[in-house]
Amino acid sequence: MGNSTSNTLAFVDDFDATRPGLPGADLSWLKDIREAGIERFSDLGLPTPKLEDWKYTRLRPLEDTVYQPITEEDGMAVIDHVPSLLPDPGGRPRLVFVNGRMRPSFWIVGDLPDGVHLEYLRDVLMHTPEWAEAHIGRLHGDAEGQSLVALNTAMMDSGFVLRVDAGVKVEQPLEVVFIGGLTDHPVAYFPRNLIVLGEGAEATVVKHYVGMGVGAYFANTVTEIDIGEGARLNHYKVQAETLDATHLSTTHVHVAKDATYEYFNLSIGGRLSRNEVSVRLEGEGAHAGLNGAYLMRGSEHCDNTTMIEHLAPHTTCREIFKGVLDDQSRAVFQGRIIVRKEAQGTDGHQLCKTLLLSTGAEIDVKPELEIYADDVKCSHGATTGQIDETALFYLRSRGIPEALARNLLVQSFLGEALDEISNEEVRLAFTDKVLHWLPAVCFLSEEWRDV
Repeated sequence: MGNSTSNTLAFVDDFDATRPGLPGADLSWLKDIREAGIERFSDLGLPTPKLEDWKYTRLRPLEDTVYQPITEEDGMAVIDHVPSLLPDPGGRPRLVFVNGRMRPSFWIVGDLPDGVHLEYLRDVLMHTPEWAEAHIGRLHGDAEGQSLVALNTAMMDSGFVLRVDAGVKVEQPLEVVFIGGLTDHPVAYFPRNLIVLGEGAEATVVKHYVGMGVGAYFANTVTEIDIGEGARLNHYKVQAETLDATHLSTTHVHVAKDATYEYFNLSIGGRLSRNEVSVRLEGEGAHAGLNGAYLMRGSEHCDNTTMIEHLAPHTTCREIFKGVLDDQSRAVFQGRIIVRKEAQGTDGHQLCKTLLLSTGAEIDVKPELEIYADDVKCSHGATTGQIDETALFYLRSRGIPEALARNLLVQSFLGEALDEISNEEVRLAFTDKVLHWLPAVCFLSEEWRDV
């Protein structure tokens, strides 16, 4: 069970006060699942370390801060510019949210082919509620640790929907920007995102979570993804929240026969962040690549928890996470691969490596293989260490300054994970984010790329 703290009760009270103004408030089916969600959250409470999946992460910000529901005024905070990960944002499709509120004035329609629908959740609930009813809440789990999903189901106040019809291929990445901060009091918001790809469809989605200004905020995001037969989704995410932010993200994915799901998460901010990804490989030949990098400093805490469930024969997965921790920061990696009896011929690989730049940094790693089939090939590994002093000495002996040498070794260490990003444009953008995180940006991205 979770913890029925005063903040748990505060969220329940917020639901009673805000539900008349939530999107789709007039839809009876949505009202029912909202009420079921808040009842479940009230029963379970906030997750605590007593739950195995939360053993290494405690939600302290939710224990010592009272968050208020977002208002329309909070969502209209003045933004001088919208940060974009990708070049030429004026020509590509982009949606923007500020403090959990959609900002249509920043919406760039771009050149989307026929059969691609990129919309705000509120608009979908208004214009095509039957489609929304068939997809919202169909994929998420029912475990005790999913109380935050239940809270999101009750309070979902924003989000986007991407639908790609069968056979349609979207050539350019679609960017969705979530901006937090710029409020004079702690706020909470609950985006709900849906991505549905038809048979043989292809798309690339880049989600950018970024904080501006000062102020504490809590983002509890849920994304549901359904990938049809032979389809491919490249799903990339950057979490660059502010030092006072709490970012909790849950993603549930169903992958059909011969379909591919490629995921990469880069975490470089936030007081506390947790990225939980659960993938079900449901059709023969399905593949999942779950990869990521985390760079923490100060007292930041980052948790990556993943589960890949093989349910059909000849499914494959590859999972590589690499992290760099400095100061008193802490990271968690929990990776679980489950191979069901029917999933003969499974091929799975999992690896987590962490580089500690200080004696105060800490990493907790829990890789798991749960195998019920006979004909499988699965492996996992985890290593933790410091910068190789021999390699550092070698670089310095060649006249490279120490700061530059350390950065070069960190960049080389993270390169294996970044190489898992198949989209070159996105890989270069993520590389730039890594370079600007380093203690001294003395090694230009162009030079790194040419090494």
